[in-house]
Amino acid sequence: MGFIPSVLVYARRGDEVLVLHRNKEPNLGLWVAPGGKIELNESPQDTARREMLEETGLVVDDLVLRGFCTEASPIPDWQWFLFIFTTRTFQGRVQADRREGDLAWLSLDAYLHGVPIPQADAIFAPRILLGPDDENTLFQAKFIYDAQLCLIEWTVY
Repeated sequence: MGFIPSVLVYARRGDEVLVLHRNKEPNLGLWVAPGGKIELNESPQDTARREMLEETGLVVDDLVLRGFCTEASPIPDWQWFLFIFTTRTFQGRVQADRREGDLAWLSLDAYLHGVPIPQADAIFAPRILLGPDDENTLFQAKFIYDAQLCLIEWTVY
């Protein structure tokens, strides 16, 4: 199996970020940005808009591509291409899709230092969320996991 293209979207409201407390695998029990797999005939931006609407009820008006990462492991279905977006412009009322988990607006400090997040997210999220909100600033990295999905190596480009 090849790499699975997917997206994450960090919606920002002041110094808060909208995140999802996962109630299923992958990342069961961890806090993550909303997102999902890119479907046939979708661009990463199309997927980001669709996933935000499905998982949060928000219509995203503006997306900034802030990161591109690969995640690889010996497990055939754990090979990911990850497009990471931020947005500060959205409309609607937050409504969680409970099949994925519960949503919460957390302060950046609480998200980055107070709740459990995936290993790779702990590396890329501060750089994306605390870095300049600039379309010309793209974080790029490769994350390598072992067969138990423990992060064993990473390279930042």
